Amino acid sequence: MKFRGHETFFIRKGWLYKGMKNVVADSTVFMGNNGNPMDILGIGSNMVKSLRYWLQVVGLTAEPTSGKRYQQLTPLGEIIYHNDKYIEEMGTLWLLQYKLASNKDDATAWYYFFNEFNRKEFTKEDFVKQLNSYIILNGSEVSERSLEDDFNCIINTYVPRIKSNPGKVHPESNIDCPLGELSLIDFANKKAKVYRKSVPKIDTIHPLIALAIIVDQAKGNKQIRISSIQSDSCNIGKLFNLDVIALTSLLSKLELLEYIKVIRTAGLDVVNIKKEIDFLGCVIEYYKAINQ
Repeated sequence: MKFRGHETFFIRKGWLYKGMKNVVADSTVFMGNNGNPMDILGIGSNMVKSLRYWLQVVGLTAEPTSGKRYQQLTPLGEIIYHNDKYIEEMGTLWLLQYKLASNKDDATAWYYFFNEFNRKEFTKEDFVKQLNSYIILNGSEVSERSLEDDFNCIINTYVPRIKSNPGKVHPESNIDCPLGELSLIDFANKKAKVYRKSVPKIDTIHPLIALAIIVDQAKGNKQIRISSIQSDSCNIGKLFNLDVIALTSLLSKLELLEYIKVIRTAGLDVVNIKKEIDFLGCVIEYYKAINQ
């Protein structure tokens, strides 16, 4: 379990490109072997720590757990850097959301929020109380302040600041987190600071991005229950806030593209994966499709 690794800074627009570009140029940029990382990256020391953390928890870079310290692009990071280095495509944002919200070890509050926290409407107090109970049940202890900081960071990740502080934010401000475009959290009652999980617009999720996650979570199985896709931890239903209608629409699109076959029999609804394709294969096919 890890909390507050972000140093209270959510991902800013342009940060991930800046991080990847500098890691490609110097794998030890965050370790300061060849100069002060604050000078190279143009951000403060806590922001340097935050960016180093974010690059890893969204699956773009990785560091060895022992030996010489350096950072390099993951296979997914390499594909994204080659095809969408500025993080402009919705599919890229959904991939980052998948990696972030399924990262139980290093982004525990995000994992808990999307996979374990079942309230559709909630306040900060609701989330912190239930997350704290989850941590205690798992034999750990974390300060309430850290959990509050994680909650605030989650809200700033998904709720554009123009919504939360319209009078204080210029419409063209780049301080927002790009994941705010996914529309996964909104206000239920702005004055009372009650939030709600939102079902995203289904046309922002490319069928091949959906397939990438379904295949990844199938773990080699060619058949998977639709109820598992909808309700299992780390699958697309949980991580993307999908209701039955939205998921059915995505599966129908994948069936039309002949990647899957939906079989509905006697109360056991399953998806058969028809093509030999893995997670990274789906990601590569997605970028080919949008670049045609």
